[in-house]
Parts: sequence; C-alpha cells; structure tokens
Amino acid sequence: MLISIDSVLSKDLVGQFRETLRQARWLNGKRTAGTQASSVKVNQQLDDQSKPAAGLRQQLLTPLGQHQLFLSAALPHKILPPTFSRYCAGHRYGAHRDNPIMPTGGADRMLRTDLSATIFLSEPDEYDGGALTIETTYGTREIKLGAGDLILYPSGSQHRVTPVTHGTRLCALLWIQSMVRDNHQRLLLFDLDQSIQALTRKQGGEDTEVQRLTGVYHNLVRLWAEV
Repeated sequence: MLISIDSVLSKDLVGQFRETLRQARWLNGKRTAGTQASSVKVNQQLDDQSKPAAGLRQQLLTPLGQHQLFLSAALPHKILPPTFSRYCAGHRYGAHRDNPIMPTGGADRMLRTDLSATIFLSEPDEYDGGALTIETTYGTREIKLGAGDLILYPSGSQHRVTPVTHGTRLCALLWIQSMVRDNHQRLLLFDLDQSIQALTRKQGGEDTEVQRLTGVYHNLVRLWAEV
C-alpha cells in the first residue's frame, strides 16, 4: 500500500510552516532514532519540546483530520504527534524500518505503527538528492513530491532518504495506528470506498446498488476494525 495524496496542506499553510521552521531550534536527528536507525540517520529534527513544534503539530493535524482521501486510506485510530525534519547538504537517512511500537507521550501511552506518512514541505526543485526510497513488493520506488503533498506507506517497509547534495529538504513525519491492522484488508476497503464515492457521484446516494455496496463496506469495517 503506497498512496500519494496531493495538497494535504495548502501552499499558503506550507509557507507559514516554513517561516516558523526557519526561525526554530533544530537538534541532531539521532536523538529520536532507534538503536539500529541511529547508525544511519544523519539529519536534524525540530525540538519536540519547543513552542513552535506544538503549534505546528496542531496546524498540521487539523487539516489532516478533515482530508477525506487520507481518512479513507489510513482509517486512523491514533496518530502520533508529527515530527519535523531538515536535511541539508550531506544529510541522509540510510535503509531502515520504523519501530513497530512508539510512545505517544499521552494517556494512550503507546501506538502500534501500521502506517508511516511523509508530508513534503520543500518543492522538489529546491534540493538535489533527498528522494524517499521505499522497497515494495513490486520493486523500489523513489519519491519526491510537491510541497504540501503526502505519501502514505506501511511502516514495516524498508525505506531510506538518499543523500542531499544541494539545497534543503524539509518534511513532516507521522505514524498512524489504523483501525484496520492488516495492509491488504485496508487496501481493499480503500478501493471499495473510492468506487462507492465515484458511483455515488454518478448515480446518486439513493441508488440501490450504491446502498448495497455501502452496506458491504460498513460490514467489512465492522468485521475487521479494532477500536
């Protein structure tokens, strides 16, 4: 499951994020890496305890929680507060897999990482290198999206960020515990939901077959969801 979603953040909001990040305090990214990942992680990360980090998190989670395509694809149960990373010339993140369980810092305490998401905050032509490279069943995918766009992928996938050779790469990172743990089941639900929405626009919500398929979707969610 590798899903690209355009314009999760508007260009205006991205501009506000970048201005805040320009003035913020950045720390060595190794401090939040797992034992194995720390040996291959060379980047900077926004200080999670800073006031700018708290404000940016809320500004990001609000539009994300209203984005229907993201909600359909991820079926989120919990979302870890986003982190913000910066890659300058010479920075990279070698091949790794995200930790399966992460602390939330809140009442829920722990989160199972079913899905990872990268939201790009720099335009592709603002830096050289820095592609997010993800290993999939069908081969390696190299991804550089526009500012405000998001890529969603299974957290268990091996992935890396190729070395940045020029410019600066800014991004926000999220980890999601889905209501539907299984990637194949989640993808089936996503495809079914997208077809139902297309048919609804074409035939109307009162159409008998649209209603039948909607019932199938709801019953599958009921069967597979963990809440």
